[in-house]
Amino acid sequence: MYKSILVPVDLAENSSWKKSLPVAEAMARTFQAELHLVAVVPDFGKSIVGSYFPKDFEGDALKAAGEMLKAFISENVGTEVSVKGHVAHGTIYEEINKAADKLGCDLIVLASHRPELKDYLLGPNAARVVRHAAQSVLVVRD
Repeated sequence: MYKSILVPVDLAENSSWKKSLPVAEAMARTFQAELHLVAVVPDFGKSIVGSYFPKDFEGDALKAAGEMLKAFISENVGTEVSVKGHVAHGTIYEEINKAADKLGCDLIVLASHRPELKDYLLGPNAARVVRHAAQSVLVVRD
C-alpha cells in the first residue's frame, strides 16, 4: 500500500519520534516500504538575526545535524527496514512537506503532543503539515 514513508524527527526532543517512529517502522516492514527520516534545522527568519551568529554557523549546524541524524538512525531504527536520513533547512512545516514531495513519499507519520510540550511539532507546524501535505498523514497520538 505504501512505498515510501517520511518521519519528521526533532533530534533534541524524544517526544517528536518516540511514538511515531515505531509505528512508521512497523508500517515500513509490513508494506516493504522505504523509511525516510527528516530533521529540519530552522532558519533564522530575518537576516538581522543571522548577523549575530558566526559566518559559517548555518553550514556547521547542518553538518552537525547530519552527523546526529546518522547516529540517531543507527541507535533507533532496526536493520530490517531500508532507511535514509535527510537534513533540511528552513521553515519546519514547509521543509517537511517539501521533503515528502521531493522524496516521492506517499505517507507522512508524525507525532502529536500535549499542548504543554515545547517542541517543533507543537501546534501550528503539525497542523500545517496535515493541512498542506499532498500525501496521507498519520498523526500518532501520545
